[in-house]
Amino acid sequence: MRKGIGVSPGVAVGTAYCIREIFVNPHTRRLEQRQVLPELTRYDDARRRTAADLRTMYQKISRQVGPEAGAIFLAHETILNDPALSANIRKLIVEQRMSAQAALRQQLDEYSTLFARTKDAYLKERLSDVRDVFVRLSGHLSEVLQATGEALSGPLIVVADELLPSHVMTLGDRDVSGVVTQTGGQTSHAAILARGRGIPAVSGVVGILKQVKTGDVIIVDGREGHVIVDPDPETESAYRKLEREFFLLKDELAENRDLPAVTADGEQIELLANINSTADAAAAVAMGASGVGLYRTEYLFLTHADVPDEEEQLAAYREVIAASPNRHATIRTLDLGGDKTVPYLGIAREANPFLGWRSIRLSFENPEFFATQIRAILRAAATETTSDQTAEKTQVRMMFPMITTLEEIRRVRGMVRRAQKQLEEQGIVYGDVPLGLMLEVPAAAVCIRSLLEVVDFVSIGSNDLIQYLMAADRDNPKVSHLCQPLSPAVLHVLADVIGACNEADKPVSLCGEMAGSPRAFVLLLGMGLSTFSMSPAFVPTIKDLARHVTRAQAQAILKHVLGLKTTAHVMRYMAKQIAEIAPNLKLLDTA
Repeated sequence: MRKGIGVSPGVAVGTAYCIREIFVNPHTRRLEQRQVLPELTRYDDARRRTAADLRTMYQKISRQVGPEAGAIFLAHETILNDPALSANIRKLIVEQRMSAQAALRQQLDEYSTLFARTKDAYLKERLSDVRDVFVRLSGHLSEVLQATGEALSGPLIVVADELLPSHVMTLGDRDVSGVVTQTGGQTSHAAILARGRGIPAVSGVVGILKQVKTGDVIIVDGREGHVIVDPDPETESAYRKLEREFFLLKDELAENRDLPAVTADGEQIELLANINSTADAAAAVAMGASGVGLYRTEYLFLTHADVPDEEEQLAAYREVIAASPNRHATIRTLDLGGDKTVPYLGIAREANPFLGWRSIRLSFENPEFFATQIRAILRAAATETTSDQTAEKTQVRMMFPMITTLEEIRRVRGMVRRAQKQLEEQGIVYGDVPLGLMLEVPAAAVCIRSLLEVVDFVSIGSNDLIQYLMAADRDNPKVSHLCQPLSPAVLHVLADVIGACNEADKPVSLCGEMAGSPRAFVLLLGMGLSTFSMSPAFVPTIKDLARHVTRAQAQAILKHVLGLKTTAHVMRYMAKQIAEIAPNLKLLDTA
């Protein structure tokens, strides 16, 4: 048994499917002689498609962002066209009978060793460019592998260093029932993607890829943060029983999708969904959410073959809005940087990327690129007329991430006004969109009353707010224990922000992972919060919990908790409260 951080509740037993480094399950067995020529052809085809990708990216980025940003793809094309690279790959395929994927991995390992020896900072930086090219090549090869590779039987447990959006795309429609990662924490890509699909996940299991191989039986306990590889029959049987109970509970809770979201004393609350895609929006409908409280638009860019232009963005946003419950969607502008990067914006390595050039700061540095997204969102918000001439009313809001100062939100409003003026001059219809900020920075929390004067609504991004408040990287296992939503410091700040918004009569929601946590939900309800946005899979759980607790009861619990001095005391007290309020939710209650 290995211990990690439980990041998505539940229990799963399945077959391990390992994603090692940047390559999805490369075949390491030697090719037969008759397979060598087809493998060379497969590599050449992947190389041609990669070259086409890079050329398209160069043209689009140069047009939308500028020639300087586009130049990076010329550099990547130069790397791809290096005769030595292809000669080495082809030699490994012919002489050592490696698969193209395995040859790529060995070649990258050799480059990494070479680059590690140099003391030249510029050359060290170029390794990231080489990796980007290899990732593209690997992606095209993986498409073929997924179509022709041997299918693994039964539900899969994905095991990876970190689960990236590109990996999720490669996995496609496979039956994934659990996720285990070596790095990351409660708010990593893996955690967010796993919770979005309602599957158990454990992060921060250091060295797990050295102990498990594809095909092994593996158990994931997302409540306790336990991972068990090749369990004995007795252990496997016990966990399969827990797994059945988990699925039965989820099915039972899903039956409440059509019930109103109300507290035990009949007070109406709003349960919204955090989504990354149209598929997630459909899941929000299936789970009974009343709208989308956070659409993360960066996933459109992270998973797009190149850079989506205004028309492509418009089509994507319209599709998401149409799929969202009640056509109600809050769209967040690009939140890139930190652990989410795209090469065409020229994001270089930074000593502290989460405190650096990211989110709205990056958007300000690329005003035309940012304006394109603003225009697309404004256009998507327009009420559409269907073929039978009936108007489909949309409720669209635009939200900006990582706002730190009053000057920034004023600047944003100015950019939106300019985009509206452009659309008017071009005779293009757009919607009336409320503008809000995502409160993630402690400075914004301290100055919330000034910011409320110039925004239409506030959405608290507790994931980043907690890590900035605690000065601890949420995805670093060494310090992730500090990033606890039930920390007294966090709770006091949230109570002040929610109170200020309610006093000013400005709509406020919380769209971090706290919203889907039973223990945190009760405390947030006690603070006066009425709108919660969470992973779609958590909506039934929170709807059920809400029907067991009154606002007055939540306020009394909060009053006691605000008098506690340590996180451990708060967690123990809240675990006891949830067990008393809704004992049926024990399987889904995690710290």
